[in-house]
Amino acid sequence: MKKVLVAGAVFIVAIISTVPSWAQARGQAKTDTTNPRTARVGVWDNSTNPNNVMTYEAYDKDGNKLTVSNPSNPSQDWSYVTLFDGVYRPVQGQEGAETAVEIINPKSIRIYNKRNGVLQQVVINTLSDDNNTINNEYIRMDKDGKITGVTHVTYIRRKK
Repeated sequence: MKKVLVAGAVFIVAIISTVPSWAQARGQAKTDTTNPRTARVGVWDNSTNPNNVMTYEAYDKDGNKLTVSNPSNPSQDWSYVTLFDGVYRPVQGQEGAETAVEIINPKSIRIYNKRNGVLQQVVINTLSDDNNTINNEYIRMDKDGKITGVTHVTYIRRKK
């Protein structure tokens, strides 16, 4: 009886292993090779507000400079640089503001925004699978760190 069970098991394994590869499981998922340090470089239009444009430029060896502009009123433009190292750096055009950015994964970064030394906002910035859309979740908080609101904005990569 034992020999029959072993023979049956061997037969089943042989049948399964001869099934065409397209009929077998998918295999490992593709690794995302998006470089979060360069994938955002370009101009991004706010999907609902034409007066809110983000421009990412390469900065230093592995960083970015982000400029947020208002085409209707360039005096409202502001910018910061990041090396994606979680270090706070000053925001040009916003008195008392500083920003730190860190990489979460190949598609997402976390942005910390302080005003006068107090963390007021965390932004989760996530690229779409095709790298042509940025979804930002803006999490606002009070001086004690209590969340006071969450908003969502979608940015579309401007075609060259």
